[in-house]
Amino acid sequence: MKINWKPWLTAISLLGVLAIPTAAQNVAPASGTRTPVVRNRQIRQQQRIKQGVRSGELTPAETRRLEREQGRIQADKLNAKADGTVTPQERARLQREQNRASRDIYRLKHNQRTRK
Repeated sequence: MKINWKPWLTAISLLGVLAIPTAAQNVAPASGTRTPVVRNRQIRQQQRIKQGVRSGELTPAETRRLEREQGRIQADKLNAKADGTVTPQERARLQREQNRASRDIYRLKHNQRTRK
């Protein structure tokens, strides 16, 4: 006996399409915890670090230091989001940390040490 799979596939794909918006609603963070500016800066700073490694401008020790600094910023961001709201003071602190990290990336990429 041959099974007609078309109705089954249609039903399963329809259930999948209907489940996606429901799942997205459960995953989306509350509006008070969104930090797109911080996230975008973290991405750009990571790209700058990777570029410094590729070009040889950053030594392994300098890279570890910068990555550790980025990890602290990420931990502070998650800590700020933990209570459900990122306050203006927390946002300002994250911005200060990112400003410092940006200066550190620039300074370490432009010193005279190179990767061998």
